[in-house]
Amino acid sequence: MIVTILGARPQFIKAAALSKELAKSGIEEKIIHTGQHYDPKMSDVFFKELGIPGIDQNLHIGSGNHGKQTGEMMISIEKYLLENKDKINAVLVYGDTNSTLSGAITASKLHIPVIHVEAGLRSFNKLMPEEVNRILTDHVSDYLFCSSQEGVSQLKREGIMNGVYNVGDIMLDAVNLFLPKAKKPELANFDFTIKYNLITIHRPSNTDFLNVLQEILNGIGDLPNLNIWPLHPRNKSTISKLNVPKNILICDPFSYFEMLFVLKNCYKVLTDSGGLQKEAYWLKKPCITIRPQTEWIETLDNNWNQLCKPDRIEINKIFQNDPKRYSWKELYGQGNSCAKIVTHLKEFL
Repeated sequence: MIVTILGARPQFIKAAALSKELAKSGIEEKIIHTGQHYDPKMSDVFFKELGIPGIDQNLHIGSGNHGKQTGEMMISIEKYLLENKDKINAVLVYGDTNSTLSGAITASKLHIPVIHVEAGLRSFNKLMPEEVNRILTDHVSDYLFCSSQEGVSQLKREGIMNGVYNVGDIMLDAVNLFLPKAKKPELANFDFTIKYNLITIHRPSNTDFLNVLQEILNGIGDLPNLNIWPLHPRNKSTISKLNVPKNILICDPFSYFEMLFVLKNCYKVLTDSGGLQKEAYWLKKPCITIRPQTEWIETLDNNWNQLCKPDRIEINKIFQNDPKRYSWKELYGQGNSCAKIVTHLKEFL
């Protein structure tokens, strides 16, 4: 039996694709939801919409400072693993959240093999909590599934060579699987045929400092198009203290099917998210990443993705001085990552 640890929206999407493949192959899976994302629009709707199998246990940890949140997760995960240890073959974690780290460290301490999906990513910025999480998770994992050869090479540079596999990106599986189900949001008479941009801004480095976030909003306010911003729940109180330009339409978070529709029909993407950079690339949408670096360095080729400081002038300059994109190539596999992962898992188990 595999125990999968989930906690955040991107992990729900990845699990939706892999859990289907696990069930098809006959591998038993139990899911623990840490409750890291607990708002119904960031959690419940995804399980219903994506058809993720029932949760075996919801830990209801919720938000909090990193140490408190991670510690409480580890206590609850350890209790579950100890109670079921005789039946557990491995613990599977996705990505780089506090839920990821909590599951990996707890399983490792109990000598349960750890499977890390989306291993080997590096932004080389340890001010990002995600960077610390992914480094530590990789170094306690037994089976590491990378999205590209770059991830494999990075792990080798860090001395990790055993149990490392380039299987492509599981998010591409999810996009291919669910894009036909993309659903138009009910958004107050909004005309999705106009030229609009999609915004997602949620990184603490951009949202925890009012002057930084206001500078980003001012830069977006200078753009000629309307901009849709599905607001992360943690930013609701912050945004009320700022001046939001008239060309920014703030709305509730979209479901995954709605997000795919909005992305598919937008003009450009402005984001600080990791996953959306890849999704924009796969759907051939120019992306401006409001961060000094990206884990997905391959998307920078031919300016499909451009890095940008959280600066009003920079945002406007990069958006307006649109470079030619000479070519687009297939990145992160062919959309069969889940099948490759399951093949390897059946060998291990």
